[in-house]
This record gives sequence, C-alpha cells and structure tokens, in this order.
Amino acid sequence: MPELPEVETVVRTLRKLVLGKTMARVSVLLPRIIRRPDDVEEFKAQLVGQTIRDIKRRAKFIQFVLDQDVLISHLRMEGRYGLYPSDEPVEKHTHVIFHFTDGTELRYRDVRQFGTMDLYPLGTETSEGPLAKLGVEPLDESFTAGLLRSMLKGRTTKIKPLLLNQEFIVGLGNIYVDESLFKAGIHPERPAGKLTAKQVGKLHESIVATLSEAVEQGGSSIKSYVNGQGEMGMFQQSLLVYGRKGEPCVICATEIVRTVVGGRGTHICPKCQKK
Repeated sequence: MPELPEVETVVRTLRKLVLGKTMARVSVLLPRIIRRPDDVEEFKAQLVGQTIRDIKRRAKFIQFVLDQDVLISHLRMEGRYGLYPSDEPVEKHTHVIFHFTDGTELRYRDVRQFGTMDLYPLGTETSEGPLAKLGVEPLDESFTAGLLRSMLKGRTTKIKPLLLNQEFIVGLGNIYVDESLFKAGIHPERPAGKLTAKQVGKLHESIVATLSEAVEQGGSSIKSYVNGQGEMGMFQQSLLVYGRKGEPCVICATEIVRTVVGGRGTHICPKCQKK
C-alpha cells in the first residue's frame, strides 16, 4: 500500500499535471469506488464545471480541492492516476475518468479495486468522514521530539503497532516504520512508554529523516507503485532492513531477520535493535 512518501509524490506530480483544469464530465465505470454521495449520478453531476484549485495530502489521502467541494481519494493497494489525451484507448481496470474541458482526461486505474473516493462540501472535509480522526503529520513543524515524547508517555503498546496506527501518527506504513526503528536502534516490540528521552529523540529524528529522504526519491516501488507520470520511486534502493531478510546488517554485518509484530511482517537487526 502506498505510504506517505508515495502519496506525497503522487500529489506533487498531479499538481503539475491537472491543477487549474476544469471538469466537463465524469465517467464512473465501477460505482463502488464512489462512497459519498451514495448516488453516483449525483457525484458526477456535482463535479461538472468545477475547477481543480489545489491538490493536497493528508495522511495517505489525496485531496482535490475544487470550487465548491473537496474530492478525497485513497489509493489503497494499487490505485493510480494518469493524465491522457481523450483519444487514447482506455486501459483495463480504469474505473473513474475525469474529462477536462481542454480535451485531456485524468484516469483512475485500480487493479485490486480497493480504492475509494468521497466528495464533501468545501470546509467540511476534516470534520467528518475519513479525515476526521487522523493523527499528527510527521513532516509538519509541529511534530517535535517533545511532542512525540508526550504522545508516548504511559503507552504500554508495542512501539511498532503504535506507529502504524493512523490515529496516532499518519502516513507511516510497514516499510518506513521498520526503517525508522532500525535507524533509531529500537526493537519493534519495545513498549512505547518505556523508551528513554534519548531513544525518543533518535526515533523522531529517524522518522523525519526517513520520510524526507523517501519523498525526495519519489517513494518506494516495492510492488507496482508509480507516480502520476508512470515513474517508479527509487527509495527501495536505499532500504536498510525492509525486505533484506538473510542479508548482512549495513552497520554490524549481523544477519537481518524477519519476524511478525502486531500481525505485520517485520525486519530487524537482532544486534542493533536489542529488546
């Protein structure tokens, strides 16, 4: 599933491709992708004539800010957007097409069909629906080591499942949690509230550094992720533990092991990340 760096990369690409374009009509080929409003015809009618004024990311959600509404899109496992001329053949698994007045089309393609779209009146998108209960943004200036320390205080949950909780910190998925914990030298099963101030400082630093580097490299193309221009992310070439089971640790040469923490496959160095 695309995580924060991948979604941020898609958002930045889409800004270059479709910002300022006006919708002439909308085609919905798989109605269940649309969750709100319930009536797909209403969804299509509301979008006609609206211009894309901004495109933002909140957690792993893409927000298309329009004249009167905000379209909230979640890519889930394999959703992707692409801009095409209207006369180009539509690929299989294309489920939603936004036809623009300039003759181009933004097409949403999703092989797994898990993606979702919700339309909310402008100004209400954060008070209800999928954006209402999200945690802090790890790349915001407000996310400091001190804030993280206060958030972890008294928590008995293992640190990895807590970091994966989108109501705690948003945008972190399996890849970047494993990488961040490794860089901070923290075992993923360590109770969150038992981390020392020094460890929390290292964790904060590693989260911000890992995500920032991943965004700069366009995310990680572990399976099928590409940005809005069909380009792969390159951060997978910089991964230190994720997907490196059986390979030597880059720090101590100990063999990387794969275990399961909180139901998720987890990669660690047993020496660098002692319990």
